[in-house]
Amino acid sequence: MSLSRAAHRIALVAAALSVTLAAAPLLAATPAEQAVLAPIQAFFDGMAARDAAAIKAVSLPGGTLISFRDGKPTQSTLDAFAERIGKPAPTRIEERIHNPLVHIDNELAVVWAPFEFLIEGKVDHCGTDLFNLVRNDGKWVVASIAFNSRKDCAAK
Repeated sequence: MSLSRAAHRIALVAAALSVTLAAAPLLAATPAEQAVLAPIQAFFDGMAARDAAAIKAVSLPGGTLISFRDGKPTQSTLDAFAERIGKPAPTRIEERIHNPLVHIDNELAVVWAPFEFLIEGKVDHCGTDLFNLVRNDGKWVVASIAFNSRKDCAAK
């Protein structure tokens, strides 16, 4: 194999690895953990698409959202959050979690994970997300979210 061909293969492997690592934040160790993380990813996908119905589809009706900014809590419902995010806006948003800790006990699950929130592809703020999920009619749904937020994030 020539040197350029070997370099090309190394570049392909590196590219494949970077795609795999980029998708890694919501990878889980077990099928049960994957099932718990699926509605969270669907929630984030709904946010990115600004699709209120998609967010509500994976949320428990009456679920709550508590955000901490500058040490002060603000509470709303997941439905109100979905309606607010679901309005058309010119900016592209995305939320990513990393290294989620998943705990499951029968119909209850908790996910604790650091996150980054991107606007137009750049980190705007970061913090920690805490998701409480319940199994409702055999499927996991988000019952509540609490998160803190700060601006002192390292760009990734």
